Amino acid sequence: MSTPVLCFPPAGAGASFFHPWLGHRQDLRVVPVQLPGRERRLAEEECTDLDSLMATIVPELRAEIGDAERVVVFGHSYGALLAYETVRRLSEQAPGIALTLVVSGSNRPGTPRAGRVTGLPDDEFVAGVADIAGYRHPALDEPELRELLLPTLRTDVAMHENYRHTATGPLDVPVLAVRGRSDDLVSAAELAEWREITSAGFTRAEIDGGHMYLVDGWAALLDLVAGATVAGVAS
Repeated sequence: MSTPVLCFPPAGAGASFFHPWLGHRQDLRVVPVQLPGRERRLAEEECTDLDSLMATIVPELRAEIGDAERVVVFGHSYGALLAYETVRRLSEQAPGIALTLVVSGSNRPGTPRAGRVTGLPDDEFVAGVADIAGYRHPALDEPELRELLLPTLRTDVAMHENYRHTATGPLDVPVLAVRGRSDDLVSAAELAEWREITSAGFTRAEIDGGHMYLVDGWAALLDLVAGATVAGVAS
């Protein structure tokens, strides 16, 4: 039976970010998480705070994983925050599931982010996001597409910048933390700080590329995920 891998995209992106991953490995069932207010759920009201988002999607994800005994939750950059908060709730609500948290290109929760961009005018906001994300989506240079994308991107960035880490203790869930080897936004030392949020196994890994290494290096990432689910995450 394949292991479900719940996948959270970076800020401003949707479930389609993970479509190339589908069916790549028979031992992993990639499940792109579709958030309200975008792509196939465009008609739904977007969640603008973390609690309401979690209250909406966690029951859906529990239904999606069904009776799976082992589940991986993955997120990149802003998506790593959503993955972490999802694992917190799943570990409380479904303690019988063997969870693994895989985070990518992100500082650990509770680490202040430099260069706040929430509330800036459009041009400054887009430039600021490119600085803090290490990537500028080509669609943001097309006026009509930018008009469509900006509200979602603003929502995600604001949620990330307004986040407050409230956990009173570490997760009892193994964590695999990954970064691009040339990432100039998240250092190896910063990635290692994810060790502090778990009392279970922790390991870190690097894949060739920068902050958005997974655009081209996703197959190597899935190999790491598969190894973590088979062998467990070594401490």
